[in-house]
Amino acid sequence: MSSYEHSHEHELVCERCADAAAYVLGALEDQEAQGFQAHLAGCAICSGEVAQLQTAADALAVGVPRKLAPDSLRARIMATAHAEAELLKAAGHEADRPAPAQPVWRRRWAGAFAAAGALAAGLLIGAFAINTGSTVQRTQTQIIRAVVVAPGHNASAQLRKVGSRLELVVEGMPAPPRGRIYEVWLERGTQAPAPTDALFSVTHQGEGAVDVPGNVRGVSKILVTDEPLGGSLKPTRNPIIIAST
Repeated sequence: MSSYEHSHEHELVCERCADAAAYVLGALEDQEAQGFQAHLAGCAICSGEVAQLQTAADALAVGVPRKLAPDSLRARIMATAHAEAELLKAAGHEADRPAPAQPVWRRRWAGAFAAAGALAAGLLIGAFAINTGSTVQRTQTQIIRAVVVAPGHNASAQLRKVGSRLELVVEGMPAPPRGRIYEVWLERGTQAPAPTDALFSVTHQGEGAVDVPGNVRGVSKILVTDEPLGGSLKPTRNPIIIAST
């Protein structure tokens, strides 16, 4: 059977054109990509489709100036990955069982849409950085040193306040004990520490960063304890980090 068919408008099209977007976005598996590349050598229709899509993809790549991500962002991403790994481990071996296999065309287009979404997200982030970069530079960053109680470790922690945003950044911290996670607490005067949903771990280098959520008005101290995975409503251990605001 020929790989070509007629559309409703009687224009000659190729059934493999469906692979063009996935090929341009790098969403095809290696063997499929090689096969499609060989197909392009003898198919003017798919070659033209790839050329048009490639032009759009190249424009996305150069449309926004490249920005270097801050070290705190890398540390936050890595800490989140470690925390999710611990949660997955606690959920048991069934938690990461793969879903039933999907048809090849569905996996292919899912990968293509994911790659396109990543490109679009990159454009949005870059545009946001361009539009707001000057504002962030004009906003003064306040650094608040914290006390770290971690025997045998040269750990440090600080609060970085930029406008209304408060971020806790740690370095040289030991990882939480097995089956536990670091939790951030807010203390107001003599009241008992209030829990937050800020849970984090650290990288192998002991680096980590987490946003302090909620309204910090009236907060006298930011505390960190290690708690069971998922967090606690009341501290179960003494604070390992104490920062007076």
